[in-house]
Amino acid sequence: MPPRLSRPFQFLVASALVASGGLLLAQDAAPPAPPSPSGAIGDGSGSYEVGGIRVDVSAGNADAARYAGWRLAQRKGWQMLAARLGSSAGGVSDGTLDSMVSGIIIENEQIGPNRYVARLGVLFSRARAGALLGVADQEQRSTSMLTIPIAYSGGAAIAFEQDSPWAQAWSRFRSGNSSIDYVRPSGTGNDALLLNLGQTTRPGRAWWRIVLDQYGSNDVLVPIVRLSRQWPGGPIIGAFEARHGPDNKVVTRFTLRVGNADALPLLLDEGVKRIDAAYQADLRSGGLQPDSSLAYVPPVAPTPTPTPTPSDMPTDAAVVPGGAITLSPGDTATVAITVQVDTPGAAAVTATEAALRSLTGVRSAVTTSLALGGVSVMRVAYDADPALFRAQLEAKGWVVNGSGTTIRIRRAQASDGNPG
Repeated sequence: MPPRLSRPFQFLVASALVASGGLLLAQDAAPPAPPSPSGAIGDGSGSYEVGGIRVDVSAGNADAARYAGWRLAQRKGWQMLAARLGSSAGGVSDGTLDSMVSGIIIENEQIGPNRYVARLGVLFSRARAGALLGVADQEQRSTSMLTIPIAYSGGAAIAFEQDSPWAQAWSRFRSGNSSIDYVRPSGTGNDALLLNLGQTTRPGRAWWRIVLDQYGSNDVLVPIVRLSRQWPGGPIIGAFEARHGPDNKVVTRFTLRVGNADALPLLLDEGVKRIDAAYQADLRSGGLQPDSSLAYVPPVAPTPTPTPTPSDMPTDAAVVPGGAITLSPGDTATVAITVQVDTPGAAAVTATEAALRSLTGVRSAVTTSLALGGVSVMRVAYDADPALFRAQLEAKGWVVNGSGTTIRIRRAQASDGNPG
């Protein structure tokens, strides 16, 4: 059992194997936040990573030696980080380093009774370390990139339909030193349905916009690996591709090989690192720019219909009962009048249409509902006030019932005191 260290150097195992076979140890901290609704996990960009720090420390016991070794790794890591970012490390106390270190990576360690020999890595908080070194705003960062890893194994392509070593390798990858803003889905929920090989080969932009919006991304990266096994448990060859965008632009291709199946995680971790390096190089050369066709296109708002105001209405308009507005005789606008009439036979229909067309101001008179032996309905287009239409009908000997644009007419009988 490893020795127990006092805070702030009490560390907890936080994730699985890294490329060298060590364990990532993260500082004791609050529980991680729950995953977002989109199922995306953090991209690890909150830390700078410095690896390959060798320490050889002796002390009175194993606990003290390990404690001193990690302290020394922090100081060496800070010097290496400052040199890499082109800044001056200055004099920084151990207490300040404690507040900036977010994790220790044990790449290899040997613990003796009073000696500690190890190769370590240190994770520095990007916000705190960058502010202290004065480089917080100097780094070029890509836009947010939805990452869909595709692995071909045994002839089948797997993304998030099931857990795969390739997806695990991308989950292990710490992108703190990368200029690529990876958005890596967790593989739960709808990920298996939305993010698969079929989606990566779909050229249509409309569906891509929906998917990217759900995961809070502006573009897509598709890292691909094709695994070939020479024999069960034997050498494995990985053919890697880095693709970008919905049109599958190839950024790089390369091949790696390991001697046995146990080294598959090492093969995939190395492939992830090289693909990341290719993406960063493409970004620095001006590539990896978002496709403008993936931008959100707002819907076109319908043109509102203008509402008439009192000033737009004719000054000589007349208002009939019921609130309907009708036009005066001097206006040329046409109004539609519905006329109901008794039609005992076809001759009555023809005679009534002819009588209506003979009135002044009538453009047309058409039967819209024919009922021989009953009541038919006619539609009259009239160029004046319907009240004038009614007056003309009564002058021609018709009895008119109703008002406005819906009336019923019949021929006056002798009993009505009017000519037949």
